[in-house]
Amino acid sequence: MVLNNIEQLIEKYENGETTLQEEQRLKDYFLQDNIAPHLEVYKPLFAYYKANKQETYTKAITLKTKHTNVYKWLTVAAVAILMLGFYFKSTQNIMSADNDLGTIQDPQLAYKEVVKSLELISKSMNKGKATMGYLETYNKGLSTVGYISELEHSSNIIFK
Repeated sequence: MVLNNIEQLIEKYENGETTLQEEQRLKDYFLQDNIAPHLEVYKPLFAYYKANKQETYTKAITLKTKHTNVYKWLTVAAVAILMLGFYFKSTQNIMSADNDLGTIQDPQLAYKEVVKSLELISKSMNKGKATMGYLETYNKGLSTVGYISELEHSSNIIFK
């Protein structure tokens, strides 16, 4: 009866379903000398837990906190400087934007600038259109593949 109970507890332990009390019962069982032969493979696992409890760390740990305070204040100062820099840069942009609106007063000059911009856009579009010529060749290849698949389908019908 005890052996059957231990086997059930091992199965629950492997599935991660045991409680702390059940795990303690398993540890107590495997620390005995009288263990069933087919359960001997679990003995080193539970012996490790016993040995692990007895281990201690004896070296002294020194904590140095003075340097971290300096780094904290340096980061706070750096963030403050960056914030002030962004603030003054944005106020300069606002003031300069009030003076220069980017408009052209002369209608002829404005027309020439618009024509120049549209020509630049047209050149870029034509360059992109020239590379689209390869797609037509690709489409012809696809239609050829379609004919081949039709031939294969009809030959399958004939040979069946």
